Amino acid sequence: MPFTSNQTFKADPQLFCKTEGVYYWNHRDEKILDGCSGLFCTPAGHGRKEIANAVFQQLQTMDYSPHFMRANPTSFELAEKIANMLPEGINRVFFCSSGSESVDTAIKIAYAYHHANGQPQRQRLVSRERAYHGVNLGGTSLSGMVKNREIFGQGIPGVVHMRHTWLTENQFTIGEGEQGAELADDLLRAVQLHGVETIAACFVEPIAGSTGVLVPPKGYLQRLREICDQYGILLVFDEVITGFGRTGKAFAADSFGVIPDIITMAKALTNGAQPMGAIAVKQSIYDTIVNAGQPGVPEFFHGYTYSCHPASCAASLATLAIYEQEGLFEQAAVLAPLFQEAIFSLSRLPIIKDIRGYGLLAGFDVESDSIPGSRGNDLQLKLFEAGLHIKTTGDAGIVAPAFISTPSHIEQMTDILHKVLSQY
Repeated sequence: MPFTSNQTFKADPQLFCKTEGVYYWNHRDEKILDGCSGLFCTPAGHGRKEIANAVFQQLQTMDYSPHFMRANPTSFELAEKIANMLPEGINRVFFCSSGSESVDTAIKIAYAYHHANGQPQRQRLVSRERAYHGVNLGGTSLSGMVKNREIFGQGIPGVVHMRHTWLTENQFTIGEGEQGAELADDLLRAVQLHGVETIAACFVEPIAGSTGVLVPPKGYLQRLREICDQYGILLVFDEVITGFGRTGKAFAADSFGVIPDIITMAKALTNGAQPMGAIAVKQSIYDTIVNAGQPGVPEFFHGYTYSCHPASCAASLATLAIYEQEGLFEQAAVLAPLFQEAIFSLSRLPIIKDIRGYGLLAGFDVESDSIPGSRGNDLQLKLFEAGLHIKTTGDAGIVAPAFISTPSHIEQMTDILHKVLSQY
């Protein structure tokens, strides 16, 4: 099973059996509040009939079509819709089936871009400690979370990891911390050490989500943008978690006022109803790759069997319509201050070491047990038994409620967190 202690699961299997709104029901028909939008996937809530009906209608019309040398109209409609939501200048979209695939595709796009630009030696990638970029080979190589890579060998050679942005000076800060913008100069050090002519791209999550919600310090992302511009390095934002409203705007790039060259996305793209990912690039990147090709020959030898899957495209179009019609990004922005205040109320509990948050996303650290990470796993199980689902990574808890959540849902979630955390 993925990211699961199989021995623990077999001893006491925990099953999700039904969903509706912001709740799950387990195999004992117990109601579980979804405090993490599944895995950051379902901001519009579970059981959206509009999405199910759109998928059903599409499957009746056309269940599958290959997307090599052919296309389906739904994919173009979706690409145009996404392009209109993206930051200025990013307007070309490539579809895949997951966030992990979107990251590995972005790596290939970076390589292809520099090759087309006459700089094929630009092969080195820069990431960060505590980064998470999916589980395919490229994303695993970029990962700065040790457990995610230590048993899988070297991966892609030559990946450089900058320091992460967690600082004690910024503990218990809502939003961007005051200290740490200079950490972006680690990219400059990589340029000086390895040579700018070797570096293809810098990959960052605007908010490092899976590691425990590390919000960037003020000025940090802006400084990365400056260095990338100076040295011709592509800046890639992994917005698989933050994309589509989690920060109160369509993309975290909008919230932080920094436009990358490439954005990866997935999860909330279909409200979790169908597997799908996407990569969006600036027009200049698309033009460089396409113009370097030869007539009649594919310019980008890459793609997946399920790229542009009709049912996934239909699910995404229905999802984006819900976001727009119900004003869910704006609703997330309105709910965020109440949510952050509620989560930060946990700070008075002795077990809490730190809390960080931005928009409808927050992370908290608990005191480690004798085995690092074991308390986080125990906490996740106890919260589930108490009626709350969240994500834990190591000894960090991660909370990301659906945008349709009400103040009473936030209160219920916080009450359960207080009750369970007080037991330690």
